[in-house]
Amino acid sequence: MYIYYNRDQLILPMDLEIFIPEHHLCRIVDLAVEQMDPALLASLYPGGGRPGYHPKMMLKVILYAYANRIYSSRQIAKQLKENIYFMWLSGHQTPDFRTINRFRSERMKDVIYETFFSIVDLLRQEGLVKLEDYFLDGTKIEANANQYTFVWRKSTEKYDQKLEEKFRQIVSSIEQVTKEDEEAEQEGDFQEKLEASPITFERIEAVIEQVEKRLKKDPKNRTLKKAKRQLEQDLLPRKKKYEEYKEKLGERNSFSKTDPDATFMRMKDDHMKNGQLKPGYNVQIGIENQFITGFSVHLTFRTLSTKIGRIFLSSCRMDH
Repeated sequence: MYIYYNRDQLILPMDLEIFIPEHHLCRIVDLAVEQMDPALLASLYPGGGRPGYHPKMMLKVILYAYANRIYSSRQIAKQLKENIYFMWLSGHQTPDFRTINRFRSERMKDVIYETFFSIVDLLRQEGLVKLEDYFLDGTKIEANANQYTFVWRKSTEKYDQKLEEKFRQIVSSIEQVTKEDEEAEQEGDFQEKLEASPITFERIEAVIEQVEKRLKKDPKNRTLKKAKRQLEQDLLPRKKKYEEYKEKLGERNSFSKTDPDATFMRMKDDHMKNGQLKPGYNVQIGIENQFITGFSVHLTFRTLSTKIGRIFLSSCRMDH
């Protein structure tokens, strides 16, 4: 009445490869990694300590997981115990999610581009791509960052300019208080040089030192005490913060405090229908014969096509 069913009976064959179709994706991943330069992955392990999982096995598992849109290290570790394709690629080894995450975030970080381009070169050797023409397309990806932690270039420059004006007022009040001091002429020369140069973090510290010297001669002077307090507790921290903001901005007009690499931009999916700016990245890819042969992640739209073109062409000429 039923097909014979007995879970306790040994069934042959025991080799999982028998169940893998000839042209399955996991076989392609296995072939691609096996043909990579072994020195590239060997450089990830300096040696010593407890033997680690083989980098080829780890890379195969991660590449096959990504090809199936599985990105969570916990989900990858789960597949290694439940999915025969993962089990075949790993040789029945089961690294936990921490090991998987460390491998891709720490060890693969320095060789990720070389790994990608070596696979592209493998496609060229097999005649699947010629690396002569490509089609360029891109999309915006929203960053995993708070959308209300923005820093704008115009606001930073505006506040920095106001800080410089306040700084000059404080220095002017200091000079007014000490104008009858016997070193006033020398301090006046210092003030002229200060006004002729941009106000920097170091220059504010230099003025604080001058104020401290003057307070030694007149320790009860309230104006000098107030100026020193304003310089140390207000202007100095703010100037340091604005300089850090400008350094992070670079050529961009904005960045997110929770993800400094993300730039605020309008996304394709505007659920609120209000054109709200959100932190994100602009991803560009070059495709030939349905294979991705070049990629680039951008934080700004300035000279975008020129940059992706240079990156793609450099990858195409890797062996020429």
